[in-house]
Amino acid sequence: MDLPKNYDVKKIEENWIKTWKETGLYRWDPSKTREETFVVDTPPPTVSGSLHVGHMFSYSHQDFIVRYQRMKGKNIFFPIGWDDNGLPTERRVQNYLNVRCEPSMPYDPNLKVSPGKKGTPPLAVSRKNFIELCDQVIVEDEKAFRNLWTRLGMSYDWDLEYATIDRHCRLISQASFIELYKKGEIYQEERPVLWDIDYQTAIAQAELVDKEVPSAFYYFRFPFPDSADYLVIATTRPELLPACVAVLVHPDDERYKQYIGKTILTPLFHVPVPIMADEKAEPNKGTGVVMVCTFGDQTDVEWWKQFNLPLRQIVARNGSLLHVEFVSTDEKTKGLSDTGHLIVPSKNPQKANEVYSKMQGLYTGNAKKVIVEIANQTEGVIDRPETQITHAVRFFEKGDRPLEIIPTRQWYTRIIDKKEALIEQGKKISWYPDYMYKRYEHWVEGLNQDWCLSRQRFFGVPIPVWYPINGDGEIVYSKPIMPDIKDLPIDPLSDVPDGYIEEQRDKPNGFTGEPDVLDTWATSSLTPQIATHWFLNPERHKKLFPMDIRPQAHDIIRTWAFYTIVKAYLHDGDIPWKNVVLSGWILDPDRKKMSKSHGNVVTPEPLIEQHGADSVRYWSAKARLGVDTAYDEQAFKVGRKLCTKLFNASKFAIMQLQNIDRGLLKKETIQNPIDIAVINELKTCIQRATTSFEEFDYAQSLMLTEEFFWSVFCDNYLEIIKPRVYQTELNEERLSACSALRLIHRAIVRLFAPYLPYITEEVWSWEYSNDRDMATSVHKSPWPSIQEFDAIPTAKYPELYEVLISLINPIRKAKADANISLAAPVTKIEVKCPSAMTEVCQILIKDVVAMLHVNEYDVIEGNEKIEVLVNI
Repeated sequence: MDLPKNYDVKKIEENWIKTWKETGLYRWDPSKTREETFVVDTPPPTVSGSLHVGHMFSYSHQDFIVRYQRMKGKNIFFPIGWDDNGLPTERRVQNYLNVRCEPSMPYDPNLKVSPGKKGTPPLAVSRKNFIELCDQVIVEDEKAFRNLWTRLGMSYDWDLEYATIDRHCRLISQASFIELYKKGEIYQEERPVLWDIDYQTAIAQAELVDKEVPSAFYYFRFPFPDSADYLVIATTRPELLPACVAVLVHPDDERYKQYIGKTILTPLFHVPVPIMADEKAEPNKGTGVVMVCTFGDQTDVEWWKQFNLPLRQIVARNGSLLHVEFVSTDEKTKGLSDTGHLIVPSKNPQKANEVYSKMQGLYTGNAKKVIVEIANQTEGVIDRPETQITHAVRFFEKGDRPLEIIPTRQWYTRIIDKKEALIEQGKKISWYPDYMYKRYEHWVEGLNQDWCLSRQRFFGVPIPVWYPINGDGEIVYSKPIMPDIKDLPIDPLSDVPDGYIEEQRDKPNGFTGEPDVLDTWATSSLTPQIATHWFLNPERHKKLFPMDIRPQAHDIIRTWAFYTIVKAYLHDGDIPWKNVVLSGWILDPDRKKMSKSHGNVVTPEPLIEQHGADSVRYWSAKARLGVDTAYDEQAFKVGRKLCTKLFNASKFAIMQLQNIDRGLLKKETIQNPIDIAVINELKTCIQRATTSFEEFDYAQSLMLTEEFFWSVFCDNYLEIIKPRVYQTELNEERLSACSALRLIHRAIVRLFAPYLPYITEEVWSWEYSNDRDMATSVHKSPWPSIQEFDAIPTAKYPELYEVLISLINPIRKAKADANISLAAPVTKIEVKCPSAMTEVCQILIKDVVAMLHVNEYDVIEGNEKIEVLVNI
């Protein structure tokens, strides 16, 4: 065939994208056994807007491993999904279409919505309609991702595509919920939960991040009743003083032992609260006295439960301060008024109400400013000037304001009672890098609450539950109604439970639907079951589960990895996969994580357009597992240089084979010691590269392949065989060189194939696609093995290649020092060598002088080491 003149990246990519799709090259074969199949639990990327290079980076890593396994003869199960279920998509749809979800509204099957105009009131739609609108908007996002993955050469089986909000995924997720509820692993309870005041939803422990924020210790005097004595408490949250229910000290703190059991008053509000003792009170923190509020932090929650303290919830779900009424301690109160607002007993209710009236309705941050100002203006309240500090505050990972702790009714999965079992499950999995297992173990050890499953949002998998309403119109949460598995998926806000009709919705003696949706991780944690079809196709599930690898980023070990292990353990008592392969982050030039939220991303499409997909993949492949990598455009240029060199070196190699009957190019014809020595170097490379890939160390495998390609093949072997392959007569020397050249080059192309799928497939089609021991595509051809070279004679001199380099390099250096071309002639060289090396030097010298254009040479034995004297 006629070889192309130029390396036309775009033309090559377009051709092979089309060919791979038409031939179904990457299709999974369901007829193959589990042992024959390599199964990947592919991470579904969040589809909610623009792409960045981090997506290309980590997703390429999976493809390197998959392509290697395919070449090892494995039947590949490599699905791809889209994580379009969650808050980012919800907000995007709200803003783009100017709609708001109103769960109580009926479904409108004829709803038509266009992008909304700013400044107009948002259109209220039912949850089912809202989900459909989200589906419409994310189609374009998914299309962008699909185009990127295809262009990048990702070898997915697109027939296995899914989306975490599609019907199939909702069914699997809801079935998991119902099964675990029936097993007693899921329960419902009203309790204090971490709450994001902006997203208006409960948050699980795994979704927390600690952020260092500036704050201050404010020193308040808590007076004793009818006494001039007081205790000083340092607090960072003075706005919660109205919610104070107790004061705690350490039982062994000599400063305060005498006060334990007594009553003290809260400053400004004059509310009597008990002084209690607990070892969790830290004598060295603040003044050693701490106020217990409902709720400032998780320790408050623990003390509230431990001491059965009253609940004084003053923070609303939107972060503002609720209506509170202070009454005389002489009045008998139940804690709540007839209208539902909080009633708190006070020794001076008039003053308390006066102060609180200035805080009520304000967000907590503003309320803090107000109460500090009032305290500073009130004599005897502030003990000393505030102390500025910086401390860790808990945020939702996607949130902008600190979390609050608010009592709400939520659904939970039991995990606290399974910490030891989950640690053991983690130990059954191989972690790459292995030190990442400790992150998992430490996370499980640090768990202090069950997994909060419910979210007060709209675009998510609905919790498949209804509740009966009694004759008094009260919702009976203790008797949830669940659908039959065969009826899934359902939306309880638009579907009706068996035994009821729609007209009974939200009526006495009727029913109501659960308004909450499942945490997005409740569905994402089921990606293995989603892909295998789980109970819907038990035979398929058996062929694919547990999976072989879970590739993912290291920062979501505590969420995606952990929750997937939880679900596999609860459902099957098994691990979800045998191996976890963890990528690092992409860092910007300031060494910060590159992410959309940080505003420091680089979009991928221009990079592929400029450098080509193979060059971008090369950049990704240079990063080792678990290691964060700085974004460096120079790496793309290096990748492009490699691809161009492979293109040109391949053209040169194949051109030397033209007009030669391929049947004559046999392994048995390889007799020249240099050819055999280079093949030995290749065998070492193959062996080490294979070992690295078996340990998922694709970066090491690439490094080894690159070293052989540049240093051995291009710099030396192609040069030294030129005199032999340029011969017109097809003699033994030319046959040996051409046979070895074809064999070596064919292996090199396959070694690069997992990383550079386009250029390797292109080169493969020029020469090797019809080889009987290979496949039409390089990507279905066998990974190189040292057994391929068994018919080649054993090297008589194992050190021959090393000696060859020691002869070549001094001559090259002398030419470089003399600033002359490598093709320029050399007058004479004198080779001094040990007697034991004389025979090897004599074998090599003719090829060396021919390669480097040396006119005259001498080989002198008896030297301690090889020395080459060059006379230019």
